[in-house]
Amino acid sequence: MTSQSRATANSAIRQSPSGPPPRRTAQSSNVKATRDDWLDVALSVLAVEGVDRVTVLSLSERLGVSRSSFYWYFKNRDELLDALLDRWDRLNTRSIVAEAQEPAATVNEAVCNVFRCWVNSRIFSPRLDFAVREWARRSPSVRRTLDRSDWVRTEAVKAMFVRFGYEDEDALVRARALYYMQIGYYALDLREPIETRLNLTPRYLKAFTGVDPSEAEVDAFRAYATRHAHIRDFDPLRGRP
Repeated sequence: MTSQSRATANSAIRQSPSGPPPRRTAQSSNVKATRDDWLDVALSVLAVEGVDRVTVLSLSERLGVSRSSFYWYFKNRDELLDALLDRWDRLNTRSIVAEAQEPAATVNEAVCNVFRCWVNSRIFSPRLDFAVREWARRSPSVRRTLDRSDWVRTEAVKAMFVRFGYEDEDALVRARALYYMQIGYYALDLREPIETRLNLTPRYLKAFTGVDPSEAEVDAFRAYATRHAHIRDFDPLRGRP
């Protein structure tokens, strides 16, 4: 073998992969949208238009990319829908659990922490929750996921009441009353002005806890609500704020 032939062979050995070919990345192609981009738009479409409108074609048109780029990140539409359910759970269910577990000096302060979810759509999206409930009417698997999430949310609120000395069944009933009332509020699509709701806060607190709230507790929640109640819940034109 000549010196030139040996150099060519050695170069070929150095350039050949030592294992399976590396997985392609979006950066090595003309794909413009990331996995999060697909999920963000899909979540917005789910919340505003419903699950039937969450299609690869519809999403690719909104993103301005080819349909084939979808398959860089998802095997199929079902995998995307599973990812959307996980995002919904992380946004809505985990927010209620986190707020219920927040440290509080009194039970009314603890309930006000949970109330934050009802006035701040960045941590709990009523529109998305309603869309998933509509989806669950036609999908047994989504229904099971929804039932499990409702149970987790209720148990978190129940644990909050138990933390403040309420007996187990009493805590369960109070948790259900608090949570089911709010879900019913969304289902009825009540469009009560935020000021009206805030004026009723002391009454709601007394109904849920049996304890009159202090002026400081009510004022603190009013201040929080005033700072966050203006946030839009999935703008139909722009998606998630």
